[in-house]
Amino acid sequence: QVHLVESGGGLVQAGGSLRLSCAASGRTFSSYSMGWFRQAPGKERELVATISWSSTYYADSVKGRFTISRDNAKNTVYLQMDSLKPEDTAVYYCAQRSPGALDFGSWGQGTQVTVSS
Repeated sequence: QVHLVESGGGLVQAGGSLRLSCAASGRTFSSYSMGWFRQAPGKERELVATISWSSTYYADSVKGRFTISRDNAKNTVYLQMDSLKPEDTAVYYCAQRSPGALDFGSWGQGTQVTVSS
């Protein structure tokens, strides 16, 4: 059973930066795709970014501002968030997708990111 723990959330002014981390345990980390999702109050959860062993994906709303990366030696995935906007305010979740799976099946507890204007 994988265990994902996010950290790094907080309160930041618009234009500022935060780096989220997600530490994973319990599996061969490098074999799995990792993703960051977010959910704002009253809105559906949305995909922010994903990273596999060979590629990355970004939602249009964060492209050019956010960077996803991973350190397989540390079983950790990161989300560097720059030029933050108030609309980036949400709970951010880390998730893991098994090889060959269509969906992300393991989730962290989430970390709050609040961007003030």
